[in-house]
Amino acid sequence: MSQAPRKSRVFSGVQPSGSLHIGNYVGALTQWRDILDSHDCIFCVVDLHALTVPENVDPKALRAKSRELAALYMACGIDPERATIFLQSEVTAHAELAWVLTCTTPLSWLHKMTQFKSKAAANEAVGSGLLCYPVLQAADILLYDTDVVPVGDDQVQHIELARNIASRFNHLFGETFVLPKHKVRQAGARIMGLDEPTAKMSKSASGTGHAIYLLDSPKRVKKAIMRAKTDLGCEFRFDEASPGVRNLITIYEVLSGESREVISERYEGRGYGYLKKDLVDVVEASLAPIRAAYAGYTDDPAELDRVLDAGADRARGVAQSVLSRAMRNAGLGRR
Repeated sequence: MSQAPRKSRVFSGVQPSGSLHIGNYVGALTQWRDILDSHDCIFCVVDLHALTVPENVDPKALRAKSRELAALYMACGIDPERATIFLQSEVTAHAELAWVLTCTTPLSWLHKMTQFKSKAAANEAVGSGLLCYPVLQAADILLYDTDVVPVGDDQVQHIELARNIASRFNHLFGETFVLPKHKVRQAGARIMGLDEPTAKMSKSASGTGHAIYLLDSPKRVKKAIMRAKTDLGCEFRFDEASPGVRNLITIYEVLSGESREVISERYEGRGYGYLKKDLVDVVEASLAPIRAAYAGYTDDPAELDRVLDAGADRARGVAQSVLSRAMRNAGLGRR
């Protein structure tokens, strides 16, 4: 009897810094949830990446944030019975493969990365971890023979680098790694800040009114949306809408399932307050069950530990096989 073909494998992860917001939910987590049955899904809390700016790391807070993020994965519909969920640092093959790939990655490739250049320009004390961050990200992906990586459009460059790193290793040492492809969702790939709709919504932005966080109270959700930047005029005109208005429509579109055209027709010629008021209801309809599910997971830490232990065990099995292949092909070890 022939074996069923392997499902296409997906890998993705989020760093446990800041707080997850509606942009993370729309751009990543809903996409993960929608492919649970059609793909072999591996979702990681990438806590090693949080060390790239060590001055900002509080060890106790990092551990708490890692658990919080894993609980939020599940609260957002990532079923641990249909996906592998684990902490990156609990599978040591990530760090081991990252070193091997660092040795085969040209320095010039890393200097070209947009994220490094922008962060280096804003921070004089840039460590080597920030420079090598994309190599660790490549190791995360390649370690699982990943076929598809669902990402926001700002991460496409990183997936292309992972492909280049894999191709170079394969050229040097023979066929070793699967070349992953990126997948960017058509609607909601980039949700912008409510207070500054020309900048992407950030997990670490200070102050209120920039983002809608997944664990925000209904009162905070309403306050953020009603204060969101729109146009100077009073009436909704989609064909002349500002980035702020288009951003609100994108959130509405993805969370409600209605088309942009239907939403635009509904509010054409009406005040922006009508759009905002209804958007509050749409967002709250999505966040209320997430908050409730999150409370359930955090109230049962033993169950959360069971999920993470099982996920790490499964991840180690896959990762060790790929790591051994890479090390063997590179001439490392006795066999």
